[in-house]
Amino acid sequence: MRIVITGATGNAGTALLRRLQAARSEEGADLDLVGIARREPDRNAAPYNAVEWHTLDVGDYKDREALENAFAGADAVVHLAWQIQPNHNRELLRRTNVAGTAHVLGAAKHAGVKHVVCASSVGAYSPAPKDQRTKEGWPAGGIKRSHYSVDKAAQERLLDGFAKENPGIVVARLRPALIFSAEAGSEVGRYFLGSVLPRLIPRKPWLPILPIPKELVFQAVHADDVADAYWRVLERRAEGAFNIAAEPVLDPNALAWILNARRQLPLPLPVLRAVVEVSWRLRLQVTDGGWVDMAAGAPIMDTSRAHSLLGWMPHRSSLEALTEVLDGLGAGKGRKASPPLTPR
Repeated sequence: MRIVITGATGNAGTALLRRLQAARSEEGADLDLVGIARREPDRNAAPYNAVEWHTLDVGDYKDREALENAFAGADAVVHLAWQIQPNHNRELLRRTNVAGTAHVLGAAKHAGVKHVVCASSVGAYSPAPKDQRTKEGWPAGGIKRSHYSVDKAAQERLLDGFAKENPGIVVARLRPALIFSAEAGSEVGRYFLGSVLPRLIPRKPWLPILPIPKELVFQAVHADDVADAYWRVLERRAEGAFNIAAEPVLDPNALAWILNARRQLPLPLPVLRAVVEVSWRLRLQVTDGGWVDMAAGAPIMDTSRAHSLLGWMPHRSSLEALTEVLDGLGAGKGRKASPPLTPR
């Protein structure tokens, strides 16, 4: 099976390459791997070795022909490429995230690819109550004040249209919760805190008080477990949407425990959003208020479809995944061979 992966050097892409390399070496899978990234990794370092690399920008209209050439002969394409920063530049983000997805789908069609697997997100969903589990049929209309969610919802519409117009191509999408790992620590810090604030975070946080809104209830999953879900989709040639998340659900009590907070202070959600938005506008940090809206509005996903159809179960809890990324963030961990995962 020839598999092409866009965004192959990021957190999920690196984990997927590692999983596919293991399938090839330990399970005897006959896999021909192709990686696409804007910045080439160290080809001699695992898991980027034994991979055919193409350096191009999926969002650049001028790279469409190169993208089609990279897809030539592929049995499956896994589209992971996504851009979060600079989130002061919405046009650049739309170019990569929405136009880039359109370019990938067009190139897959022209190259004769028969299986397209796309990285969607819990952020694609419309707001839902936190006290119930949401299945894949819930509307993927996004959360309007979150640029990430708006782009993920736009991507979902592209996938729906593509699947309808091309019934001979199997289309699948994963909607994972927040994806964490230790080696993503520095990347997460750069994406959500900037270059300075991560240096102030200790490896083992200790807080006398944690001010937090009660609405901040969410899910997380380890990158290696997400990678295993992608492999199962590829192996089974599965189609449709799959929610991917680990247990338990993370709420203010769980966060207080992980952060070693002695007590919690209930904080009104609008106050937190205003602080985040103002500090972002003043360029004191790099996360806008839309991320607060998404965290408060995104559903708690039901993952039974992935369990039953893919046989997928996470090997690490959400608490382990979050603890790992906090340790990686505090220690400045990463992976030198990958430009996106470069250690601090």
